[in-house]
Amino acid sequence: MFICFFDQEGIVHWEFVPPGMTVNADFYCDVLRRLRENVRHKRPQKWRNQNLIIHHNNAVVHSSFKVSQFLAKNNMTVIPHPPYSPDLVPCDVFLFPKLKLRMKGQTFDTNEEIQEESQRVLDTIPKRDFQGCFQARQKHWDRCIHAKGEYFEGDGGI
Repeated sequence: MFICFFDQEGIVHWEFVPPGMTVNADFYCDVLRRLRENVRHKRPQKWRNQNLIIHHNNAVVHSSFKVSQFLAKNNMTVIPHPPYSPDLVPCDVFLFPKLKLRMKGQTFDTNEEIQEESQRVLDTIPKRDFQGCFQARQKHWDRCIHAKGEYFEGDGGI
C-alpha cells in the first residue's frame, strides 16, 4: 500500500506501508508525524504559519478518535470528505493513475524496485500538473455543491 501527500507545488511526503503491516490509528499517526516533519523541511512557510490542511478519504482509521486527537493537537485542518465520493480523492483520481500509466507493462522482482520506480515517476511529475489537479478539484467540488449531492456526469473527477 502506498500513502502520499501533495500540494500545488508537488509531493510533500510519501511512503509505502511495510509488507504485513496493518494501517491502524497508531501507524497513521506515525505517518502524520513524518508528514509534519517533511512539511517543516519542504514547506517552511506553511510550517511557520501552521497552515496545514489535509484531505484524506473516509477510511475508518482517518476518522478514529486517536487520529482526530492528533490532528487537533497539531493544528492540522482536515477538509471534510463527502461519503461515497471517490471521485473527490486527489490521490485516487490524479496521482495513482499517473503512476499506473507510467509503470504499466513493467515487471519488478522486488518491492524495492517498485519503490524506486515509484520515486522516479513521482519526481517527473511537473509542478503544473499538481497545480492543474487542484484547479480541477475546485471545479469538480463546485459542481458537486451545485448538484446538491445528486449524481451528474461529465468531467470524471479531478
